[in-house]
Amino acid sequence: MPSLKYAAIGAMFEALWLSRLPGLIRSLSSSRGVIFTLHRVLPDAPAEFSPNAILQVRPDFLEYCIERVRALDIDIVSMDEAVIRVASTDDHERPFVVLTFDDAYKDNLQYALPVLRRQDCPFTLYVPTALVDGTGEVWWQAIEDIIARHDAVTIEAKRLDTSTLALKQAAYDVLYWRMRKMPEADRVVLMRGFAAAHGYDLDQQCLDLIMDWHELRQFADEPLCTIGAHTVHHYELAKLPIEQARSEMAQSADILQAKFGHRPAHISYPIGGPASAGPREFELARELGFRTGVTTRPGGIYVRHSQTPQALPRVSLNGLFQKNRYVDVFATGTIFSIMGRITG
Repeated sequence: MPSLKYAAIGAMFEALWLSRLPGLIRSLSSSRGVIFTLHRVLPDAPAEFSPNAILQVRPDFLEYCIERVRALDIDIVSMDEAVIRVASTDDHERPFVVLTFDDAYKDNLQYALPVLRRQDCPFTLYVPTALVDGTGEVWWQAIEDIIARHDAVTIEAKRLDTSTLALKQAAYDVLYWRMRKMPEADRVVLMRGFAAAHGYDLDQQCLDLIMDWHELRQFADEPLCTIGAHTVHHYELAKLPIEQARSEMAQSADILQAKFGHRPAHISYPIGGPASAGPREFELARELGFRTGVTTRPGGIYVRHSQTPQALPRVSLNGLFQKNRYVDVFATGTIFSIMGRITG
């Protein structure tokens, strides 16, 4: 069930497309490019109750995005090439898009990689290493799955009615934000207990959803792919003591280097909003030698970002807005920079 927020965004996208403003804005803007955020790529429509549908797009929509962006005379480049272009003194540098995928979902291998290869399209895959080990928790999806299967759930001795679609969504919002606001160690304990009480196997879920190291090797060997770090446990770094945050970032790079022989130069901060990563995390990324760090704060990429490459904005290809005509809006970084200032 779309929230009022997403309904308002959809109405804005529709108005922008009808006005033909995105093309004019791109022609006048000083934005050098846009970094797209993606997570899951799945061919089937989500179930009626799917609060995490915002994280998935269809393979055909991904392919259309690639083709449409190029038709707009925008280059799709690697993260390394984007860094070069942002710092360029050439005012006539061609605009760019970078495709980035977070979390290493198995469906990226089955459905996204064939599209990316067919289109000869470079991309970055950010990998949370504990999830690839099968020892992490894809907890946001687990909450959805548990609520979807029950007409009532219980957490911290409180019973929540989940017998209707509206009640399921309300319960999801309560549990999701309860866990987002908790210290990570407490969240892990609460989530483990919640899953066990409802007969849900978190470890098996992680194995089912996330690529293992053998599967991930296909991405590491893929010339189009840049492997990036995404911490070890996918914790919100801003909620951790500084040394634990540093360890999460450094160890993820160490593990990926040991597995594939190359140390990642790029990192994505889990969740990535202002409450999840800020100046402390950006400085840690710089100290640890990461060339870039990407957030989920909306916005385009400008020359000024060459001075803060560990704090780059991204534009989410949101699964609720999979209409071909909206791609012109997604590709216009200035629109999202304005949105970020309004909502930030």
